[in-house]
Amino acid sequence: MLIDSDVLIWYIRGNKNAQRAVNNNMPFKISVINYMEVIQGMKDKKELKSFQNYLKKWSVEIMQINETISTRAMFLVEDYFLSSSLELGDAIIASTALENQEIVLTGNDKHYKCIPNIQIQKFKP
Repeated sequence: MLIDSDVLIWYIRGNKNAQRAVNNNMPFKISVINYMEVIQGMKDKKELKSFQNYLKKWSVEIMQINETISTRAMFLVEDYFLSSSLELGDAIIASTALENQEIVLTGNDKHYKCIPNIQIQKFKP
């Protein structure tokens, strides 16, 4: 299971459904893009430290971008940006999930609907 940024942000903000979803899907993975997106939404270093402590506690694997993932993301953007507004971050997250045969838990399933063969589990906050 690859958990998307939105679910992690809801968890940090105390959403009970997100906390249940995260706890029920351990161990899980995140893309390095998810890590950076969550950090970009933080208000201070205290939140950053808290998030880093959660990741350690959960033993989260942060999945890095390799040549195969970046190439796949490039083709996804080429195929789906103009028709479906697929953004760079979502293309890399999707490529990471596809390459590693992971299901993406996300509340933003519309970001991924255009991508063939991706497995999505819808999260409802």
